[in-house]
This record gives sequence, C-alpha cells and structure tokens, in this order.
Amino acid sequence: MRFIVDTDVVRIGTHGVNKDSLDSFLQEVIALNERNGFTTKDKVTDEEAANKEQSMWTTHISKPFGNWIKDNFGEKRYTIKSEHTGNVAVAIVSLSQQPEKGKEMVLNTTLNKGDNSISLLHGDRLTFNEKNWNRQAYLVFQIDPKLTTASTAEYKGLSGNIPFAWSITFFVLAGLFIFFSFYHRVFLPKPESDKPHTHLTASSIASEFLSTFKSFFKKPQAAAAIFFMLTFRFSEAQLLKLINPFLLDSIDTGGLGLTTGEVGLVYGTIGIIGLTLGGIIGGFVAAKGGLRKWLWPMTFSMLLTIATFLYLSFTQSDSLIVINICVFIEQFGYGFGFTAYMLYLMYYSDGEQKTAHYAICTGFMALGMMIPGMFAGWLQEQLGYNHFFIWVMICSIIPIIAVALLKIDPNYGKAKEETKE
Repeated sequence: MRFIVDTDVVRIGTHGVNKDSLDSFLQEVIALNERNGFTTKDKVTDEEAANKEQSMWTTHISKPFGNWIKDNFGEKRYTIKSEHTGNVAVAIVSLSQQPEKGKEMVLNTTLNKGDNSISLLHGDRLTFNEKNWNRQAYLVFQIDPKLTTASTAEYKGLSGNIPFAWSITFFVLAGLFIFFSFYHRVFLPKPESDKPHTHLTASSIASEFLSTFKSFFKKPQAAAAIFFMLTFRFSEAQLLKLINPFLLDSIDTGGLGLTTGEVGLVYGTIGIIGLTLGGIIGGFVAAKGGLRKWLWPMTFSMLLTIATFLYLSFTQSDSLIVINICVFIEQFGYGFGFTAYMLYLMYYSDGEQKTAHYAICTGFMALGMMIPGMFAGWLQEQLGYNHFFIWVMICSIIPIIAVALLKIDPNYGKAKEETKE
C-alpha cells in the first residue's frame, strides 16, 4: 500500500493572484476534502467566538489610547494595499489500494528541505479509509508573494502507525533520561557544601521555603537588584518581538519585504552566529577583567546596537548584505551584553542558598521579558516601525539607570589562576 501523487514536480509561477479569487478557490478545495472525509471541519468554540467580539478593555481603553498615540506620535505613512497575494498550485494524492475495514491511513506532509518561501497552504494532514481510498485528495502549495526568483522546496509525506511511533519516541526519551541520570551521578563534581539534610519534616520544609524567600529580599541592594533584573532587557525585549515581523512586512508598511527563506538566513543563521560569538567573547573578557570592569561596555553593547534596526527602518535597504551585517551587529551586541546580566544574577545569588536564589532571579528575568513583550506589538501598530525603534532607543535609558544603581565587587567574575609550588 502506498500513496500516489499525480506529479513529482509542482510548478508555481511568481506572478500574484487575486486575494478574493484565491479565497474562493481555497474554500472550494477545503470543502471538497472535507466532503470526501480527508479532513474535518474546524469547530469554533463559544469561547473563541466570544473572543472575536471587542472586549470592554478594547472598546474603552486600548483602542482610544492607541488612537491618541497614533495621532500624536505615530508614523504618517500612506500605503496602498495590494489586491494580490502569492500564487498557488495543487497536487493530487490518492491511495493505491483499499485499507482494512476500520483502519485509517494518515498522510502527514511537511517540508523536508528547500526554501521556506514555498509553503503548504492546505492538506498537511489527510486521512484515508475504506470509503474514500479511491478518491482524490488535494494539497495546495503557495509561494511568498515577495518571491521573484526561481527557487525550490521538497516536501515529504509520512505515514504509518502514529500511536506506536509516539510510544517508541517517548520510550527512547525515557531511556535517555535514565542513562543521563546515572551519568550525572557518577561524573558530576560533588562540592563539599552539597550535603543532604537530616530530620526533614513537612513543617521544616515549609519553614525553609519561606526563609529562602525572606533571605532573598533581605540581601544587600535587593531593591536595586530586582529593578535591574526587571528592566535590563526592557528595550531589547520589545525589539525581539518585532524583528521577524519587521523583516517580513512589505516595504509599503515600513518593513524590509524579505521572503520567509531570506529571514531564515538573516535571523535564523547569521543572527544566531552573531549571538553565539557575542556570548563566547563576553565570557572570555569577563573572565579577564571581571564583571565590574566590563559591566558598562556590555550594557552599552546590548543597548546601542539596537540602532542598527533604527537605521534599517529609515533606509529600508534592499541589500541582503547590509541587512545581514546589521542583524549580525545587533545580535552580537545582545549576546555580548547579556553576559553581564547572567553574571550579575550569579553574583546576587551567591551565598548559602545560591541555587534557590538563582531560580528566583530567573523568574524575575522571565517577567522582565514578558511584560515589555505584552505591549510591544500593539505599540508598533500605533507608532509604525520608524517611531517604534526610536521609542526602543529611548527605553534604553531605563536599563542604564538600573546599572548605575548597582554596587559590585571588583574581583567578581575574574578567573582564578591556580599556582603550583
């Protein structure tokens, strides 16, 4: 038993198609696959339907406030919305023979390799059974509307006993956990301070739990440290939420108009290389000079490199080399500067309950990323990309204030040299 496709190669032209025509065509294909039992209709729950209606918050707070920001500080950009979108093509799939009664053959289709700008719009999961096996199922592929040059992508279809496959996967993962637990028990170093507690009771555990929190907030400079943890990434957290949309959005809306595949190269490859190199070099220089010496250079490295996106938003460069350089610089600066943040978390956690205190620090770190990210997208819609990146640069003042409040041991972070007599 095997799946049969009508053609091994599906060709799609780069010219656009009308959005309304595509919607009508896609609805017909979806309805046909549903009618033949290959897919099931998505049911919209009452909760999802209610969420579509404007809430009290949207009507009376966020929308009026957003309009005020847009009118007074928003970017004045006049855009012409295109009536066209990326072209599509259809592939036909059928089954070679009838399955056993009550048995289903599920075809899962995913990208194997190639350009992400060529996507599977519909038909990623098709179910064949004894009733529809001799009928045709349809897969719809679409190209990114910004793609203008020749490109290719290869998709693969997977099928088989899905529950058994998941069982094997989780058995393998469980085996790896067991193996690494024994490995860590044998090879991980055992510090002298790591000793088991004796005479543990429920009340002693609860008391220890509360005392851990009390001791965390009673540390020297607790208020300044928490303020630093919450605000050091205040500007960067907003930027990170909008990097991908900025790279993908069209030139008319203020973005750079890159294809999905180009974004994968720019941010997912070049950016990651810059981030990794920045983190490695940050660790080396901190070990040489200590955290206090490198705190300000790392802070400015993390904040000032945001200016690269300010430059891109005003120039809207179409040079992939320039865009790659700017993203590399920003991600390198982020990786280099983030070293100071992690070192300070370890510095503040140092003490009798360092593990628990470091866990609390990471909680504040996550909160410091979550809060700015909650309103970043909404704020960008009001301001536009140009003014949003200006706002992000202005927000850099807050982390600078937080760093200025810290007091750090000059020797902390320096690598200790062992001398032999």
